Amino acid sequence: MCRNPTYRNQSPMRLWLGTLRQWHWISSALCLAGMLLFAVTGITLNHAGQIEGKAQVSSRIEQLPELLQERLLAETPEEGLPAELADWLEDRLDLRLAGREAEWSDGELYIGLPRPGGDAWLSLELASGELEYEVTDRGWIAYFNDLHKGRHTGTAWSWFIDLFAVACVIFCVTGLLLLHRHAVGRPSTWPLTALGVVIPVVLALLFIH
Repeated sequence: MCRNPTYRNQSPMRLWLGTLRQWHWISSALCLAGMLLFAVTGITLNHAGQIEGKAQVSSRIEQLPELLQERLLAETPEEGLPAELADWLEDRLDLRLAGREAEWSDGELYIGLPRPGGDAWLSLELASGELEYEVTDRGWIAYFNDLHKGRHTGTAWSWFIDLFAVACVIFCVTGLLLLHRHAVGRPSTWPLTALGVVIPVVLALLFIH
């Protein structure tokens, strides 16, 4: 039983409109930061050639501990990454190897470490125990561009993009319904809405080959 007379006396249309507005502002609030990020990175991606930053490359040479090297030579892995070796690499290079693919070939290990805004890799030769580690950093613009594309960002960011897209759809659909609700008193509503559809279609048909 509703004790608030304000809600009890409202018509179904007014209640529906209130719910629609609530969904619209909640979805807009959730989408605000994401839409700004994707809008700005849309510009930077569109002009990537003009604003491309200079990549910074750094490399390190390390030596595998003798005892660990002997154990690995006695039982050379053919696939996967032994826990003891993984712990040493993570501690020595300050990185995380969970989920990374380890490639073994003739006693040599290679692990690719791509990431947003850059790249990295490590190579280990068991016979000599020499470890080479190289990191490439392409800067913050490249980092945010890769976030836009979902490139090397992992499962959590992929889920965020999907949920963000759903929130954007809700924002757009509720906005369209609100336009329909108020279009009677605003004659320019539908011509402007149609123009927003026609412009990209015409550009695509005439200038994209």
